[in-house]
Amino acid sequence: MSKIAYITGGGRGMGRAICLAVANNYQVVASDININNAKETIELVKEIGGEGFAVHCDVTSLESVERSVKEVQQKYGSIDLLVNNAGWDKIEPFLQSEPDTWRKVIDINLMGQVHTCKMILPLMIENGKGKVVNIASDSGRVGSSGEGVYSAAKGGVIAFTKTIAREMARYQINVNCIAPGPADTPLFQEIGSYNKGIAAALEKAIPFRKLAQPEDIAGAVAFFASKEADYITGQTLSVNGGLTMC
Repeated sequence: MSKIAYITGGGRGMGRAICLAVANNYQVVASDININNAKETIELVKEIGGEGFAVHCDVTSLESVERSVKEVQQKYGSIDLLVNNAGWDKIEPFLQSEPDTWRKVIDINLMGQVHTCKMILPLMIENGKGKVVNIASDSGRVGSSGEGVYSAAKGGVIAFTKTIAREMARYQINVNCIAPGPADTPLFQEIGSYNKGIAAALEKAIPFRKLAQPEDIAGAVAFFASKEADYITGQTLSVNGGLTMC
C-alpha cells in the first residue's frame, strides 16, 4: 500500500520541489490555494514516474483544510506525511507595517500549520505512525530586519513543532522542522521587489555566496520524510548555506 504525502503550498517554488523530492516514496497530494498551480505540480510528478493529485486548500481556513483532507481520505484513506510549507511574507520595517499584514502573515505561516495538524494528526494516530515536517525560517531562530511579525510566526512554528513532537511521540509520529535561510523562490522574488538590493546583499553574507535553491530545502524535507529519520523528532534543521550557525 502506497504512502501518502500532503504538501501545503505545493503549487510552486519550494512546495513544488518538495512534491518532486518525495514522489519516489510517496503518492503526492499537492495542496494549494491556486489549484491550477497544484495541477501543474502533479503533472511534473507524473513526468518523473510518480503519482498523486491536486487539491484546493486555503490553510488560513480550518474549514477549507478539513474539506481538502476529507477529499484525500475519500481517495486514499489516510495521510502518512504532512509537510507544512505554505507561507507568505512582506518585508518592511515593523513600525511601517499594518495590522492587516500582521494578520495575514500569522494566519498563513503559523495558523495554517496549526489547522493542518488539527485535521491530519488524528489520522496518523489512528494509523499508529506518521511524519510531519514543518517549514519555519532561520528568522524564527535569530530574527530578521524587516520581518518582525514573520519572524514571530516562524518562531511560533518552531515552538509548536517541539510541543507537538512531545505529544505525538507516544503514537510513533515524528515531528520535525526545517528552518530555511534565503531561498530563490517565487515568493522571495516577489518580496525582493521591495528592495532591489536584498538578494545581492544576502549573497555576500552567505558563506556559500549563493541563495538556496528550492531543491536544497526539498532535500532536507525528503530526509526527515525518510526511514533514515525514524528516530529523529522535535528537531529544527537550518538549511541556509552557513548564513547562521546555531
